Amino acid sequence: MNSENVQTKWGQFISLIIVFFFWGFVGSANDILIPVFKKVFTLSQVQSQLVAWAFYAAYFVGSIIFFIVSLKLDILQKFGYKKTLSAGLLLSAFGSFLFVPAATMQSFPFFLTALFTVGLGFSIQQIVANPLAIKMGSPATGAHRLTLAGGVNSFGTTIGAILLGIALFGMGDDKKTSLSLEDIKLPFIILGLAFIVVAIFMNFSKIENPAKEEKAVIKHAHEKFNILDYPQLYLGMLGIFIYVGTEVTIISNLPALLHTVEFGTILEDAIAPFIALYWGSLMIGRWNGGVNVFNTSTLVNTALKFIVPAIAFGVIIGANIFAGHDVSSFYIYPIWILLFIAVCFVGGKNAGKTLMLFGISGVLMMFAGLVCPDPQIAKFFFISGGLFLSIMWPSIFDLAIAGLGKNTGKASSFLIMMILGGGVIPLIQGSICDIDLTNPDGIFGITWTHFSYIVPLLGFAYLGFYGYYCPKILKRQGINHVEGGGGGH
Repeated sequence: MNSENVQTKWGQFISLIIVFFFWGFVGSANDILIPVFKKVFTLSQVQSQLVAWAFYAAYFVGSIIFFIVSLKLDILQKFGYKKTLSAGLLLSAFGSFLFVPAATMQSFPFFLTALFTVGLGFSIQQIVANPLAIKMGSPATGAHRLTLAGGVNSFGTTIGAILLGIALFGMGDDKKTSLSLEDIKLPFIILGLAFIVVAIFMNFSKIENPAKEEKAVIKHAHEKFNILDYPQLYLGMLGIFIYVGTEVTIISNLPALLHTVEFGTILEDAIAPFIALYWGSLMIGRWNGGVNVFNTSTLVNTALKFIVPAIAFGVIIGANIFAGHDVSSFYIYPIWILLFIAVCFVGGKNAGKTLMLFGISGVLMMFAGLVCPDPQIAKFFFISGGLFLSIMWPSIFDLAIAGLGKNTGKASSFLIMMILGGGVIPLIQGSICDIDLTNPDGIFGITWTHFSYIVPLLGFAYLGFYGYYCPKILKRQGINHVEGGGGGH
């Protein structure tokens, strides 16, 4: 066990997780931009969700381009991990700078193009960074390292919402409620410069190049590979599509929900704390899962499962208080955090069981949010979806590639393509929200915007089903997959 801890190359790993931080930062920036663009460009809710569409469709397009090019030329073999990662960062920097002419021209399509370009750069970074995080140490703790990196990603989303909120609206007594597109320029110029700095830093970092170790695998590249032979993979691809879509749609449509009279008519300038709490919920879960990377006794590990979420929640509250936000309503939220910790302990390290339990929990949270008569409590049921989504990614990934052997690399690229769900599912929920425009009476005594949270409820239902059914598929294939990299608790 001790050797595993020594094998984790912490110096290199810390260099790498800076990239995970940036993915998070920009992800939450989208959630601030959605209500701003909706107001400035007078968009319907479904049109405002094109922000999510542009960003996540870029992942799909980038993955396909990368896959097609790699059939002729193995990019990672040719250029190595560092240079490929740096190229992705520079592409994202270029996309960030495009926000300046987009704001000058006051063009919504130009903004979408800029976001798409940032997302293209991210798709390259994702393809490189995910396997690299797993390779930076013992294979036994690889998926837990990925969970820990995901925790850093969530830290970026948590403080990204708050920092961009400050940059656009100010803080304290100087806070403004209206916004001009000119205000968007400076934050994205700074972001673009930061991408360039990190790209340079990456290029000169000591990250080793594991690509050369994989030459033996290349001879298998042209052997026939049929996705339909692996139900765990094609059902897992749908799982990743629904997982990312559910994660994004809950928060992308939350500003519209909180803007309804039913939920208190919360305006754009006051939305950042709720976005931070949602992404902070994913941070709480991932920090909790990341505890398994460290070599500790059972007692210490159990204690950390309570201590680490408490610290993460403290970070969310502290960052919001620093920004001058009133977070007194958030003090009830530890009830949901304790519920999450309890489900983690029941799931253990079994990826399928964890996924099933988290799926069921998510269904119950969304259902409670739909039927709860008090909107002030209902919104926390929806936000708690972030807790139960937090460690699903490695669990789904782990189950989907089980038993694929030499085809694991191809399977991974197909799974990354399914990030497209983050662009599609919010459009579906957004279109349900827009029914309020023609039918303001709502349905079942609630607004259509409130009812639209049936979409993430159905998403959680499928993810729970996959967690239940996939181990049965693997068992039929003779694969006993109990200990998984899901980082379940």
